[in-house]
Amino acid sequence: MMSLNRPKPAGMSAVATLLAMDRTTLTAALKPLRRRGLVKVAPDPADSRGRLMTLTARGRTLLIRAVPVWRKTHAKIEALLDDGESTRLRKNLRVLS
Repeated sequence: MMSLNRPKPAGMSAVATLLAMDRTTLTAALKPLRRRGLVKVAPDPADSRGRLMTLTARGRTLLIRAVPVWRKTHAKIEALLDDGESTRLRKNLRVLS
């Protein structure tokens, strides 16, 4: 959902690239978010083959509530790691993605 937190609707290819996944996987991941009314997917007016995604008001509200939980959880993880280990972990995760 964070990848859709933008001022303008996001295209499927751009979000798939950002998340290091293919469009089919992204489409599958969006289905539960659409069913819950958190994300809206609409045809791209510039290219009817493309789809644009936006967070709904409900999706933005949930994201606002989730960010502090995410930050707290990441702070706990970083506290468990020795100096420099969190940087190395992030680097290794980027390589894997």
